[in-house]
Amino acid sequence: MAGKEVPYKTMLSEKEMPTVWYNILPDLPTELPPPLHPVTREPCTPDDLAPIFPMALIMQEVSTEPEIEIPGPVLDVYRLYRPTPLHRAYRLEKELGTPARIYYKNESFSPPGSHKPNTAIAQAYFNKAEGIKGLITETGAGQWGSALSFGCKFFGLDLKVYMVKISYQQKPYRRTMMETWGATVVPSPTDTTEAGRNVLAEDPDCPGSLGIAISEAVEEAVGKKDTKYSLGSVLNHVCLHQTIVGLEAKAQMEKLGEYPDVVIGCVGGGSNYSGLVFPFMKDKFQGKEVRAIAAEPVVCPTLTKGKYEYDFGDEAGMAPLLKMYTLGHKFVPPPIHAGGLRYHGDAPILSLLVKEGYIDPVAYHQTPIFEAAVLFSRTEGLIAAPETAHAIKTAIDEALDAKEKGEERVILFNYSGHGLLDLKGYEDYLAGNLID
Repeated sequence: MAGKEVPYKTMLSEKEMPTVWYNILPDLPTELPPPLHPVTREPCTPDDLAPIFPMALIMQEVSTEPEIEIPGPVLDVYRLYRPTPLHRAYRLEKELGTPARIYYKNESFSPPGSHKPNTAIAQAYFNKAEGIKGLITETGAGQWGSALSFGCKFFGLDLKVYMVKISYQQKPYRRTMMETWGATVVPSPTDTTEAGRNVLAEDPDCPGSLGIAISEAVEEAVGKKDTKYSLGSVLNHVCLHQTIVGLEAKAQMEKLGEYPDVVIGCVGGGSNYSGLVFPFMKDKFQGKEVRAIAAEPVVCPTLTKGKYEYDFGDEAGMAPLLKMYTLGHKFVPPPIHAGGLRYHGDAPILSLLVKEGYIDPVAYHQTPIFEAAVLFSRTEGLIAAPETAHAIKTAIDEALDAKEKGEERVILFNYSGHGLLDLKGYEDYLAGNLID
């Protein structure tokens, strides 16, 4: 590919869109430890999970099928924004003076502006198909809450969102998006659940965390008939639904005669990262040389500083225990602008692959990631979400490393969401007020 011009963006037609999700479970080199019941500490059965999730999603959690068909109604909604473009970052490459070729998969094309609808639409569909009337969920920066509000509207489901309080305050227009699509949004922790009241009793000024918001959402969902809980990251079925990102990216790179030397994404719980990277992991398991890098914030260093052990997915200890990298389910990260990356744990599959050495984690403070995001916006024109900026920073570091070593290198990262509703972070950075 050296010296050969390729398009600024590579598209797939709607007819070329994948019609299956890739299931990494049967290809894993090591068996994935099962989730454990929060009371008995025995492996969870489908019946244990039935009060929280519809059976179709529970079966996807443990499926050994290498591919799972995407239902027609889900594909119909996907077509509103999928397939998404694959961009070549020519102007960024020129600015960096690097011989590397940088590509990014643009998931900001969705109406909510991120990758999250890929699973939100699917989860809304499977719940509706089993007669569920409403969903309850949590959201950090608001990307997941916006996406599920969008998905629920298409399938006629009610939705309540527990939004992490610091993000509720920092990102009011995310809340407006959710309410525009018909959701009810409350700041977490609240005084309406036992989990929320317990947190507020210890810290009345608690900024909230995803773990706390999950506890509140699960508590309310379990106590309601015809209502289920929905999670936007971490779980196997969520990672599964996101693999349409990587499957499309592989097809687009094949059109160009390219293959990445390194694939990159940001990590909070692991959904956007898994979506891009897992289809390439299949090749890595078969001997293909491809590096995978996962970028996270220094203030919530789950993969770089956490322990690989069983822990609760929520603050109150109501959810199943998962074998994952964790900072402890009571951990409340500082209030950074990348609210979607403030989670104490990570997806069990992703954690296993880090533990086994297939994926390399890195961590950044928020000042350098905004510096990278501003450089990206001034070359490529797009204003990235603070979460996505972690992937941009990693891609820039890789490109500069290739420059220093005089190497051609094909870099692919997931542009997981735009930052048009995250401009407060940019304002703070540009004014010199951003705190690490």
